[in-house]
Amino acid sequence: MAGRFGLSSTAPATMIVTNTPAADLALTNLAYCSASDLQNYAVPGTKLFLALVADSFVLSLAPHGSIGSGYIALNAIQRRHARVSTGDKISAARFIPPDDFNLALLRLELEFVKKGSKSEQVDAVLLSNQLRKRFINQIMTAGQRASFEYHGTNYIFTVNQAVVEGQDNSNGVERGIISNDTYFIFETSNGSGIKIVNQREAASSNIFRQKEFNLQALGIGGLSEEFADIFRRAFASRVFPPHVTSKLGIKHVKGMLLYGPPGTGKTLIARQIGKMLNGREPKIVNGPEVLSKFVGETEKNVRDLFADAENDQRTHGDQSELHVIIFDEIDAICKARGSTRDGTGVHDSIVNQLLTKIDGVESLNNVLLIGMTNRKDLLDEALLRPGRLEVQVEISLPDENGRLQILQIHTNKMKENSFIAPDVNLQDIAARTKNYSGAEIEGVVKSAVSYALNRQLSLDDLTKPVDEESIKVTMSDFLNAVQEIVPAFGASTDDLERCRLNGIVECGGRHKHIYERAMLLVEQVKVSKGSPLVTCLLEGPSGSGKTAMAATVGIRSEFPYVKIISAESMIGLLESTKCAQIVKVFEDAYKSPLSIIILDDIERLLEYVAIGPRFSNLMSQALMVLLKRLPPKGKKLLVIGTTSEVGFLDSVGICDAFSVTYHVPTLKADDAKKVMQQLNVFADDDVDAAAEAVGDMPIKKLYMLIEMAAQGERGGGAESIYSGAQKIKISHFFDCLQDIVRY
Repeated sequence: MAGRFGLSSTAPATMIVTNTPAADLALTNLAYCSASDLQNYAVPGTKLFLALVADSFVLSLAPHGSIGSGYIALNAIQRRHARVSTGDKISAARFIPPDDFNLALLRLELEFVKKGSKSEQVDAVLLSNQLRKRFINQIMTAGQRASFEYHGTNYIFTVNQAVVEGQDNSNGVERGIISNDTYFIFETSNGSGIKIVNQREAASSNIFRQKEFNLQALGIGGLSEEFADIFRRAFASRVFPPHVTSKLGIKHVKGMLLYGPPGTGKTLIARQIGKMLNGREPKIVNGPEVLSKFVGETEKNVRDLFADAENDQRTHGDQSELHVIIFDEIDAICKARGSTRDGTGVHDSIVNQLLTKIDGVESLNNVLLIGMTNRKDLLDEALLRPGRLEVQVEISLPDENGRLQILQIHTNKMKENSFIAPDVNLQDIAARTKNYSGAEIEGVVKSAVSYALNRQLSLDDLTKPVDEESIKVTMSDFLNAVQEIVPAFGASTDDLERCRLNGIVECGGRHKHIYERAMLLVEQVKVSKGSPLVTCLLEGPSGSGKTAMAATVGIRSEFPYVKIISAESMIGLLESTKCAQIVKVFEDAYKSPLSIIILDDIERLLEYVAIGPRFSNLMSQALMVLLKRLPPKGKKLLVIGTTSEVGFLDSVGICDAFSVTYHVPTLKADDAKKVMQQLNVFADDDVDAAAEAVGDMPIKKLYMLIEMAAQGERGGGAESIYSGAQKIKISHFFDCLQDIVRY
């Protein structure tokens, strides 16, 4: 087996474990065997003897006269790590290290062999030199433990990280050989009694206060992948000491941009990064605060943000501490140059000043600029290139597992203090809150608590003492809260339900066929890898049920994002404003993994008038572009359009933009009969006559006709009619039918 694991040129031998011959030999981290067995582990072309022990860690071997053939002597720490005792059998295979196996960095955690109240101060430089001499050419594996003596005291170190220069350890065992250039970083656990001093060179590698990150403890839920990406891109190089990064010939990342929908945790991540860093407190700047009405003052404000970092770099060079500057709402001051028409050129000057400081002639290497925005599209392109805000991480809406983590974070205190009822199922709540942002989930928890607290209050006497023990947040409170807090990027359920006020009834084979085909398109969008965008046009006479069918498909799809775009919400708006609103709905849909957009009455959106004919060319062109634009990678979209003027849409080329087109017809006599039977509003003897009388009629007009006939019934009304308590008289139905204009 080659690569970073090395290769074993002989089959593993089975050796019998025995104790290290002498106590002082236990401090060498060597394994001992007989001189005859030693040659089995020789590394060709070197003076090294290496054995891969128990397929776990690699030890250097030395001969000892007291060790018999077939035996291997391991000290207590080695035996514990290999999980063996004296007399047990263990595998030991010759290990041949690959080329370029030298360790660039070794991170060790120190502790005393004998734990107690003792305290020691350890000089990092002196200890590094001693460990290099003592363990030179030995191979260290992450997780391995070894004992050593320093100034008369016995210590144990644990290998927390072993980094081979130029190799990526993400997919394998971290392992390498100690050389004269290996850099040591020492860590201690709280209460160990060991204080590390004189590790100034490692200051940049100790930029984080914690040894490991518990994101949920930091209040960050559902963002583990994004946080790992941020750490890899922006901080991984800074964990290493300066001489390692200079050998690699790289420069640190100087800026990152966190972008995404509002409320997803961008500011939270930036704030927590600031808390986790050692050294200087981050400077947090709100974009608009930098602006000033005085000429040159805004640029001076930007320069002042970098003044401390410049002085620190001038004084300490590569040993300078990391200076973090956090820009909230960075789009407020870094708009694309030339996009503003205020006549002052202030915004352009701010962008120029920032570019100069981050990546100018005298650029700083000790600065990390973190920008946050909901509108990445507004930023100047020069700000986003490598060397500037090069790390761009989208903080998107959390998935179900992420929502569960966020719920756990916000309900943790309640759980600890027994304020949550046993029936609360956070997993179920997470499943119900599709496309909720982190802030909206927090809003759900607050709303649920308000229901629980309200039960303990009396509006008649607000001074009445509250029984804290009886406060319980129940599952019912959470379900009410989910209904109350509407997600910005969720399904517009209320709008969709308004499109089918009369519910859904079976109204003939053609309607059923179209509905089934539409649901197949929903499944296609869900599972198909080759169809990220599917478009469907429902055309037919006015009132034939197109919008109700589209709304039903949207509701039953259970997609997290379903929006309907109709002309009624855009009355009185300018063409450009309407166009911007439609574009925003599509842009919002691209933030969700699965989305449906319903374009209702497309001819009304286009302001079509038959006389002329007249229509909005701007809206027409925008729709054709949007209907053909593929969503971003990993996002899928179904667009359903409805129209009563398919001839017009065909003439302007919009029909060609839809993948499939279905004709939704009016009701025939048989179809009308099925509807009436399901509504149960006529006596059995009258259903055939009523159905025959309506003939070809849109279902919307049929519902209106039945409502009219029901209202005219003396002493009854629509409610009693639909309940079956009273039937519509056929003669009165015929009278109402004569009053309305035939389709």
